[in-house]
Amino acid sequence: MNSIIDSVTAILNDTPIKLVISKPVSKDQVCKKIVIDSKGSYYQISKYTDTQVFHENVKADQLASRCIDCLENGYRQLNAWSKDREYSISVSKKKKVLFNSRAGKTPYELPWTPAHNRQKNYILPEGEIIPPLIDMGIFTASGKVVKPMYDKYRQINRFIELIDDVIKKQAYTHLNIIDFGCGKSYLTFILYYYLTEIRRLTVNIIGLDLKADVIKKCRAAAEKYRYTNLKFELGDIHGFQCPFDVDMVITLHACDTATDYALFNAVAWNAKMIFSVPCCQHELNKQISTDTFSLFTRYGIICERFSALMTDAIRANLLEYSGYNTQLLEFVDLEHTPKNILIRAVQNPAKSRSARQEALEEAKRVISEYHVNPALYRLLCGS
Repeated sequence: MNSIIDSVTAILNDTPIKLVISKPVSKDQVCKKIVIDSKGSYYQISKYTDTQVFHENVKADQLASRCIDCLENGYRQLNAWSKDREYSISVSKKKKVLFNSRAGKTPYELPWTPAHNRQKNYILPEGEIIPPLIDMGIFTASGKVVKPMYDKYRQINRFIELIDDVIKKQAYTHLNIIDFGCGKSYLTFILYYYLTEIRRLTVNIIGLDLKADVIKKCRAAAEKYRYTNLKFELGDIHGFQCPFDVDMVITLHACDTATDYALFNAVAWNAKMIFSVPCCQHELNKQISTDTFSLFTRYGIICERFSALMTDAIRANLLEYSGYNTQLLEFVDLEHTPKNILIRAVQNPAKSRSARQEALEEAKRVISEYHVNPALYRLLCGS
């Protein structure tokens, strides 16, 4: 009979690129899934709860004990991929261990073929020495993409592309930027590099977060990279006093109504551009009620997803009402959350009063039908 120890050892002897631990034994398990990615000299463990992800780096020789502990105390499934094999370990309720190994393509093979790389010209090109990408484990010291990190490399470029589409149409020489809820600021550092080294703009960026330890680490990283105009402040999204006229507001992963306060501040500051990836949208799900379209509220998962989509649709229209041209774009971010919409709003001083009013009336009709009162609507319209 296979044992957990023998099965895990067999997998790690093949130097896996990625491991996923899933199927928690108890519904009360805080972490629903654990993803482990090879970073070359170490492994990054990402623990996913319903609303957050927590990262930890461990040495290769520490990984076996972590995997064994998970399978013995809380999880029933482990899947792993090496360069040319796929593995799985399943633990039954009676502790019977099923181990499987088979040859085949891995999720990582296709993106790295030379033909694929020739077809795509990324804004952040491979071969450049970009310090934040090296520290993130996405680039090697020589500027080559680390194969298991290719998906993240593409995601980062996608984010920069969404900003570049707007920037390249304007004759900007200087930009003032606020990043609300900046967190570890992976994308903030990359954005600073793109604007200063590629677009050759003068920029001031302030990253704002509530966690003192996070701000401390971000400040140290900015000093290390010599990003002199990238600052980090400890503070709340609501009520932050901005020291300059704001050109761009970024808000990624701001939970629930924190996104609304960020968007409201962006409008109040007359920001030219807004880029927002909302997360954890609970407000309307708690309020929603309708007799006409009760089908959308009958089933819990449908109601939850519909409420999240409705939240972003209303936000988009309220930004249109505030004088922006707004788009809702697909964007899968670095945290791999189920939220994959980016709100991109660009100020349009020429937008007619009638177009703005119609956008507001559309939002009002939805608000009335579903008996909701969104935070951004209350903040902008005082209702």
